[in-house]
Amino acid sequence: QVQLVESGGGLVQPGGSLRLSCAASGSIFRFFAMGWYRQAPGKQRELVAAITSGGSTNYVDSVKGRFTISRDNAKNTVYLQMNSLKPEDTAAYYCNKDQSRSSSLLGWGQGTQVTVSS
Repeated sequence: QVQLVESGGGLVQPGGSLRLSCAASGSIFRFFAMGWYRQAPGKQRELVAAITSGGSTNYVDSVKGRFTISRDNAKNTVYLQMNSLKPEDTAAYYCNKDQSRSSSLLGWGQGTQVTVSS
């Protein structure tokens, strides 16, 4: 089974930046369309950024222009560069397969907490 481990979260001030990483086991990672999801307290988990196996990307409107998803298939890793962070970005962030391009997701990792506060 593919295992997912997220890292890179933390506490930042509004306008700051963070880079999240998602490390996946197994060489078949390169075939998966991947995404970053976030879940804030009391809210549903939502897909905010996605990237295909070939590197094509898509974003939810609320993060477009501020977040950049990328991947390094040789390292079995997907990244989320987050700039111009806002308090409303505060959430637990998770990676997984892109739900719009896959019939089933992988098991969820522990996630990494992002808190944007002054």
